[in-house]
Amino acid sequence: MDLTPYVDNLRRELAAAADASGDEARALAERLSVPLESAARLTLLNVLSAAMGDVTRELAPGSVDVRLRGLDPEFVVTPPPAPEPVAEVREPAAAPVVAAPPAGDADDGTMVRINLRLPAHLKGRAEGAAAAEGLSVNAWLVRAVSLALDGGERPNASGRGKSSGGFTGWVR
Repeated sequence: MDLTPYVDNLRRELAAAADASGDEARALAERLSVPLESAARLTLLNVLSAAMGDVTRELAPGSVDVRLRGLDPEFVVTPPPAPEPVAEVREPAAAPVVAAPPAGDADDGTMVRINLRLPAHLKGRAEGAAAAEGLSVNAWLVRAVSLALDGGERPNASGRGKSSGGFTGWVR
């Protein structure tokens, strides 16, 4: 942010006030305007810092800092972290996925959330395949990952573990 226009405006206002008091006051204002420039810049920086302190309190845990580069202040904005999504968020190219633990590990029921970014055409195909099988996209993706990691063996109906693909039960 360039403070020069504000300091120049202050100098013009001082000169206009001195013009009303005569030549001696005008000469004094001209002599004082150069040394007052640094004081005016410092005062403006203090005002900006105080204002950014107020903004930071409102943005917490985000912040706004004022940094000085040469004679000009620079604002650095650090936004607050994005909140964890509570519900499944559908974006054109991304879908949250809840992954099941690997089939060989003990299943303690813990689920974890990851964000999977897919090209739009793959996302559409995954949605179509999931709908064709009567599954949610999440369940379909869990099954697809499980199939890929378990060497091509199809998981059972719960989406976890392996199934022989055969029939079990009594036959008459």
